[in-house]
Amino acid sequence: MKIEAVSDERETVARQILETLPEWFGRRQARENYVSEARHLPMFAIFDKDAKPIGFLSLKQHGDIAAEAFVLGVLPDKHRQGIGRRLLAHAENHLVASGIRYLTVKTVAATNSDPNYANTRQFYEAIGFEPLEVFPTLWDSSTPCLFMIKLLKSL
Repeated sequence: MKIEAVSDERETVARQILETLPEWFGRRQARENYVSEARHLPMFAIFDKDAKPIGFLSLKQHGDIAAEAFVLGVLPDKHRQGIGRRLLAHAENHLVASGIRYLTVKTVAATNSDPNYANTRQFYEAIGFEPLEVFPTLWDSSTPCLFMIKLLKSL
């Protein structure tokens, strides 16, 4: 499975994968926002042998030195197989080559007890992201936002 830059079908790829992840993207309005935004953002994806997407990552650049892992999704039956790690590693190499020094991500803070988000935080911490700040009402009070950051290493 090869990682590819996606340009023409970003919205379709995002929708196909995010709709399989109601534990994380179950709120229709939030999911539609991710899909809509992904249409305009750089995207990397991994496809199966039948050319169906199994995982994707959309990036949003913030200034000259930072970018955000805006949305990452992997089909449920492909979780814990290294797909997310591979997508992020690929994106990090791309960003470093472009002069980006920091990668950020937003997820739900630990004050929300959802075990799916506990796994998400653990995943990001395991690959080098560090918690930076909690924004209790950025999304809404039941989903406090944890802002995480990672210093990217030069190639």
